[in-house]
Amino acid sequence: MLHTIQNSALTVTIDSVGAQLMSVTAAGGTEYLWNGQAPYWGGRAPNLFPYVGRLTEDSCAVEGTIYPMGRHGFARRAQFEAVEQAEDRVTLRTQDTEETRKSYPWAFAFSVAYALEGASLHVTFAVENRDRRTLYFGLGAHPGFRVPLEEGKDFTDYRLTFSRPCRPWQVQLSSDYMISGQETPFPLEGGDTLRLRHDLFHHDAIIFHHMDRTVTLSAGPGTRGVTVSFPQMNYLGVWHTPDTDSPFVCLEPWVSLPSRQGIVEDLTQQDGLVRLAPGERYANRWSITVF
Repeated sequence: MLHTIQNSALTVTIDSVGAQLMSVTAAGGTEYLWNGQAPYWGGRAPNLFPYVGRLTEDSCAVEGTIYPMGRHGFARRAQFEAVEQAEDRVTLRTQDTEETRKSYPWAFAFSVAYALEGASLHVTFAVENRDRRTLYFGLGAHPGFRVPLEEGKDFTDYRLTFSRPCRPWQVQLSSDYMISGQETPFPLEGGDTLRLRHDLFHHDAIIFHHMDRTVTLSAGPGTRGVTVSFPQMNYLGVWHTPDTDSPFVCLEPWVSLPSRQGIVEDLTQQDGLVRLAPGERYANRWSITVF
């Protein structure tokens, strides 16, 4: 089922499967979101819960028991129910089931709220711990944006510009695309800019740490673009399908990282995961602004 919200600036469509954004269209008709076109990437903007990225052996551990879990967790394929909706906002929620407990042995509710304000789409992730034990989870977003966004531009005309100069570090990946345990400086042009090239993604995503938490995708002044702001997220993944000329780029704010190389992570021990006491609620807000 599709849900549509709109205001004078934007029309946004969300799928009840995964609470995934399906379209972000400006009043003038410009579509900003990637369309899931084969053969590049079938996703558009999956929501990542209760894990971000790959897991060693597609598994995690909880107090000595091994559970199967696929890349980016299971929420992106879960059925969400609309629990609140108005013309310019909607909240969708999923919760634990017998099936989820086979890979994630906790009682929980995970909701994604979308709200429009001018040319901005505000997104709030919320997790409720309905269990009697501490809940451990990873969390992130994976929106893809069309590149180029207008005729007469090429992929390489675009750049990512952080809102202020910063000195990010790159989280290094192993040969099998797991976390290697190393981080190295990633100098930006002028201290704030990364020009896009397809070969940037030869070895999967670029994962930034210690970066500024607002980034803009555009081809420069006077062109259409997107700003993603994620004040509560620790990492930013930048990705498109490796070894292709994919006409999109994903800007992925993450709270936590994937698994380390050769380690089946115990969720109760892995650094960076959110720890939520019984009965508590966690919320994390980020936004997309188009121009």
